[in-house]
Formats: sequence, C-alpha cells, structure tokens
Amino acid sequence: MSKRSQPSAFTLVELLVVIAIVGVLIALLLPAVQAAREAARRSQCTNNLRQIGLATQNYESAHKLLPPGYVADTRSDQRDPDTWDAPPGWGWGAHLLPYLEEGVVSLAMRFDEPIWAPGHADLVRTTIGTFLCPSASGPTEPLVVRDEAGAEVDRGTGPILLARSHYVASHGQESCWGECGATASGPVFVDIYTSETVTVTHNGDVSLVADGPFYRNSKTKYAEVTDGLSKTIFFGEHSSLLSEKTWVGVVPGAFTHPGFQSPENGPDAAATLVLVHGGPSGGELDITGQPIIHPVNFPTYHVGQMYSEHPGGGNVGLGDGSVRFVTDDVSLIVWAEYSSIGENEVASGEL
Repeated sequence: MSKRSQPSAFTLVELLVVIAIVGVLIALLLPAVQAAREAARRSQCTNNLRQIGLATQNYESAHKLLPPGYVADTRSDQRDPDTWDAPPGWGWGAHLLPYLEEGVVSLAMRFDEPIWAPGHADLVRTTIGTFLCPSASGPTEPLVVRDEAGAEVDRGTGPILLARSHYVASHGQESCWGECGATASGPVFVDIYTSETVTVTHNGDVSLVADGPFYRNSKTKYAEVTDGLSKTIFFGEHSSLLSEKTWVGVVPGAFTHPGFQSPENGPDAAATLVLVHGGPSGGELDITGQPIIHPVNFPTYHVGQMYSEHPGGGNVGLGDGSVRFVTDDVSLIVWAEYSSIGENEVASGEL
C-alpha cells in the first residue's frame, strides 16, 4: 500500500513572513490613501470658497456693493460700551445665503431684528455645508456665545447658540475691533511701508473703518478695491480647532475663544466671530520689535488670523472669485500687501 500523503500547512516562520509583507504593503499604501483623501477634501474646500466668491459677486451685482462684515446699529441702547457692537449683528455669511441656494433659511430671517431674537433660535443653528471645510477636525456643533471670562452671554433670551463656519472674511491689515469704540478717531498705527502714523477713523454712525474689504457696517464697492480684485484677499479658512467662528454674525459683549492656548493667543472681541486680519497690527510686536504679520497658519495662532488644517498651507478666496492655496512659507510682506484693498502697494510677488 502507498503511504498516505500528509496535508501541507504554513510553518510559523512562513506565516510571520506573510504578515510582515502585508504590513509593509499597508504601510506603503496608507500614506497614498490618506493623501488621496486629503486631496479630495482640499478640492471640496476650494469649491466651497469658489461658491462663496461667486455668491459675493452676485450680491455685488444686485446691491452694487459687497456684503457688510456685520451690521450694528451703534445708536442702540443695547450696544457694547467698549466696542460699540450692537444689534442686529447679522454677518457677511448671513447676507450671502440667498446666493448660496439657502433662500429658505434667509427668507425666514428678520434682518431688522437681532440674531438672538427668539424667532431666530432654530435658524441661526442651521448647519450650512458650504461654510464647512471637510479637512477641519474641530467641533461642528453650534457654538455657545460667551463673554471674555467664558460665561454665557445673555441678551435676555437665554443661551445663544450659533452655527459654525470654517471660513472668515478679511478685515484688512490692521485689527480695528477691540481697540475702537465711541471715540471720534481710533488708535494710531505706524504704517510698515512708509513709517507714517495712521489714525483709524469712524464714519457718522461710529462704524469701524478698516483697510480691508469687510468690517462693521462696511459698504465696500469694487471701485474702492484699487489694489486690484486679483490682488486682494476677501476670504480664507479658519478651522474650529483653533477658535470659534460662525456664518451668522456678531453678538455684543461676546468674545471669540481659542480652542487651544499659545503664549500669544487668547480671547478676542466679538468681531472675530466672523472677521480676521492679516497684519501688520500696530498693537502687536514680535521679538524684534516689528509689527506682527500673520498669514495662514502663522504660529501666533491668533483667533483673529486665518488657520487651516490642510498640510502645508490653506486656501484663500480673492476678490475676483479665484481661489489660491497659500503655503505656510508665503512672504510676510506679500501677505500684508494682499490683505488691504487700497494702500497702493505694488505687489512684490504672488501668493
């Protein structure tokens, strides 16, 4: 009789070799898969900013000016005594809703009433997909509006919850919100290019005036963007991992709080719920004594700067509706030049 053959099987060594090969293949493929996913997320983020830029152009076509950074009746007895922020508070994002196919939400809003009015409670918590970047890993649930100490702001209607946004509008170079109030003229800054002193002034209703396209009660026209629409930053990213931002608007007495602390980061005035600035800021100096310019992802990590979770940089939307990916190592001077609308700088480079 022939000897029965024994069934073959893997030895322990062979099994370990197979496991090791599979592990190496996974290690090689995983970065490629992650890179592909991030490329898709970045593409979606780029598309979001294009939609916001197109909506802005359509708004300008209908109204002959850009949407306001946010609206405040500075004559109101509900105004904040320090910043003069006041109701109704609606921000640039809320004004763009009809042009982002969100007309149903917009029509239900009363823009002559405060954003914290009881009838707006559900509306202002509405998540708008166009305002969310898929690469942002921070909170997505509505934020609770808080004061500087972190307590809930109560405007007589209980806790105020506002839907988040991962996109912000550019206030310009200088930050003119916490420092500017009821005075006839605002703080004095030193222009980084000319070394001349510049006084930030107010118009008749004590609105702030900035050198960027969006600020409180702004009514910027394309003709005022004399530096060129393709040379001016209008919008950019700001992940909720760094701080709280909303598409809804501003509540008097509120503060934006950072998601994580850094030596130079802390709460900032309510305007930073919807606006950021690029610098140079006259009130902030670096270790060499020079005004701070903070482009996207700059390690000051201010609540009032742009911040993205895309590797290597972040997207910005320019005045002509185009979107560019700005790397972390962008020239600080070029960033500052692109942050203003009419300082007559000749851009020394591309973003």
